[in-house]
Amino acid sequence: MMKFLYCKLALLLLTFTTVVNGSVLEREDVRLFVQDMVARHGFNEADLNSVFEHVEIIDSIIEAISRPAEKKPWYQYRSIFLKSDRIRQGVEFWEANAEPLARAEAVYGVPAEIIVAIIGVETRYGRDSGRYKVINSLATLAFDYPKRAAFFTGELEHFLLMSREQAMDPLSITGSYAGAMGIPQFIASSYRNYAVDFDRDGVVDIINNKVDAIGSVGNYFKTHGWVPGEPITRPAEISGDGFRQYLTDGLEPDTTTGELTSHGLAIPDLQGNTEVKLLEFENQDQNEYWLGFRNFYVITRYNNSMLYAMVVFQLAREIRSRYTAP
Repeated sequence: MMKFLYCKLALLLLTFTTVVNGSVLEREDVRLFVQDMVARHGFNEADLNSVFEHVEIIDSIIEAISRPAEKKPWYQYRSIFLKSDRIRQGVEFWEANAEPLARAEAVYGVPAEIIVAIIGVETRYGRDSGRYKVINSLATLAFDYPKRAAFFTGELEHFLLMSREQAMDPLSITGSYAGAMGIPQFIASSYRNYAVDFDRDGVVDIINNKVDAIGSVGNYFKTHGWVPGEPITRPAEISGDGFRQYLTDGLEPDTTTGELTSHGLAIPDLQGNTEVKLLEFENQDQNEYWLGFRNFYVITRYNNSMLYAMVVFQLAREIRSRYTAP
């Protein structure tokens, strides 16, 4: 039934590609969505209509999602995040939250510096969690972005459920242009499935509570298959061009170090049956080649980009180096 509804919504969206003047409730696709939330989740129709009377479709959201930073070449993307102030602030965040970070590492097996780096990349350690009303972001992308309408319609559904479960006003929550929220920038489905009450105060709050945010990031990675103590990534030394057949789409490990060694890569100190993904990063002069292990792939479950995972890894490495320096 849900798949049928989302397909029907997607067809309707094709006729609604411009910003609507007046209430979004004038649109058939929005009314259909409201009726579905009432039928399947027991929402009060008048209450939902009251919420959607205040929803806006915003052009700049479509523009922003159409030009994500992850489309930049590596040498440009890296420079956005690997800056001295973000590294310094990461050390300060670690020092201020040493206890919950140590506890998260013990409970979930995720290194403290990885959790710190995720929060640093996402929101500058909680300083910038987004300026858009989340419901506007999700409604805009659900109803005016056909390319990913099904996904964002699902997230809008999760957001309204989350708001009800957490007793939040859905019109008051702000976040990113893609609807990500709080200190770790969870989308609504992630909030519902992975956010935890890590300070045990009876409230799951990743909007304002750094302790809950830290635990929630740890829980997210553990749930997505983080293997404690295993490597994340390492540089690969190449020769010839036989290796290029392994530069394939996807980010999950799909070959072995033994296979790569037989095609021009020097990989010392690794067993030949180690599963890896060969990755190429664009520089202005000479490109870089790295091996992505299972934990590298897990980082991409947070953001489906090898650039994102690599910048998290490198930022985490810099923060740890400064944090542990004598």
